[in-house]
Amino acid sequence: MDTTSNSTASSMAGRFRGFLPVIVDVETGGFDAERDALLEIAVVPIAMEASGFLVPQAAVSANVEPFPGANIDPRSLEITGIDPDHPFRGALPERQALDHVFNAIRDAVKAAECQRAVLVGHNAAFDLAFLNAAVRRTGHKRNPFHPFSCFDTATLGGLAYGQTVLSKAVLAAGISFDTREAHSAIYDAERTAELFCEIVNRWRRLELAEREMAAPLTV
Repeated sequence: MDTTSNSTASSMAGRFRGFLPVIVDVETGGFDAERDALLEIAVVPIAMEASGFLVPQAAVSANVEPFPGANIDPRSLEITGIDPDHPFRGALPERQALDHVFNAIRDAVKAAECQRAVLVGHNAAFDLAFLNAAVRRTGHKRNPFHPFSCFDTATLGGLAYGQTVLSKAVLAAGISFDTREAHSAIYDAERTAELFCEIVNRWRRLELAEREMAAPLTV
């Protein structure tokens, strides 16, 4: 009988059943994925070291032009600090923004010998809803993400550290968090990636320690 568990798998494809975890953070013009604008998106693919521990890769991001007729709640802009009309924002139309991040994700999926990406987010249902809405609006046919499965670091943070707020969970994990940088898609995605890796690696360390304790002594 094979006693190797997924948590001590030696490859990313083996660790998550062929899925590559990719952190996603979006900044938006509100909470309604169908009506409110997608303004920023950042992704951070995750890789596995030879030791079996996870590490974040470089972030890939895009500022996004509001789709025609999109709603933007001024209260959301107060939180994010985004000026959708700023001349130096370099925003891309939704389709181009998706192509930009999806190309990087497909490369990471291929490099990890995985079949598909799975979204990891803090309150992941929010990010997945906006991502899927943009995919539908643009008619994108090459979405690398699973359409409904996701990992939620709010839930995982509650399990591992008793904290569900991103900043508090990150600090509880021993990772620095600058509240002045919060609500930037890149910054939040990078901190979420560190949190996700630390939680998964913490579980791996625990299981390896348990196996070492259970191993028979040799004379």
